[in-house]
Amino acid sequence: MPVADPNIFSQTQRISLAQSELQLAQSNPQIHNLYQAYRSMYEALGVKDIDKLLKKPQNPTPKDPALEHIDALAGKPFQAFPGQDHRAHITSHLNFMATNIARNNPMIMASLEKNCFEHISLMAQEQIEVEFRQEMQQIMAMQQNPQAMQNPQIQMQMKMISEKIEARKAQLIADMMEEFTKEEKKITSQFDNDPIAKLRARELDLQAQENQRKREEGEERINLDKMRAMMNQQNQDEKLEQNEELANLRADTSIEKTILSKTIPSPGKG
Repeated sequence: MPVADPNIFSQTQRISLAQSELQLAQSNPQIHNLYQAYRSMYEALGVKDIDKLLKKPQNPTPKDPALEHIDALAGKPFQAFPGQDHRAHITSHLNFMATNIARNNPMIMASLEKNCFEHISLMAQEQIEVEFRQEMQQIMAMQQNPQAMQNPQIQMQMKMISEKIEARKAQLIADMMEEFTKEEKKITSQFDNDPIAKLRARELDLQAQENQRKREEGEERINLDKMRAMMNQQNQDEKLEQNEELANLRADTSIEKTILSKTIPSPGKG
């Protein structure tokens, strides 16, 4: 009897586990690392040169407002970075939000607003670092002294400084948001007074959501089909190898029987 290869069973287990992980990741990609899930699946399948097949996600880099608008149109993510001209980015986004192509697409408007809020937060943080430079240096010095951190008076002092900084930052953000809202209102007021435009925007929003759902389902279906095809091919290769081993074993057994029949004399012959 042929002996089963234990590596085949363990590999089948790894593939099944990786497939389950991939399906879970695809069900909620916002909280999963899809790249790692696919990579684990390819590793379980024994695929070589995975880096040539699977594109590694690139770290986000600062972009000018025009490139960010292109990303918004393509549905790609983009983000604000420290040191950028935050007011210039916000002004550019507000001007782009006034265009018909942006106004009629809620997803584009949402991505632009999100980026504006990121710039507002960074702008407030950078202002805090200027206004409270000495206080922040004082906090860092305290944190580097473990013995001082055990002092209740030092702890209370740090708490008061932190609360003062956070209160000032909140006020800065409130002021900036008020300014941003006024500018945005100039754009959306024209849109709000046009019922046809509002209806059209709603239709586009629903259509965009439906297209996004179909696109995600299509991509998941294609990826799963590829995985199944690779698994089926691997299973076929394993079956062929097992059949070949079994055929060789049968052939060896037949040869042994033939040899034995020739070497052992028949009972009637003396």
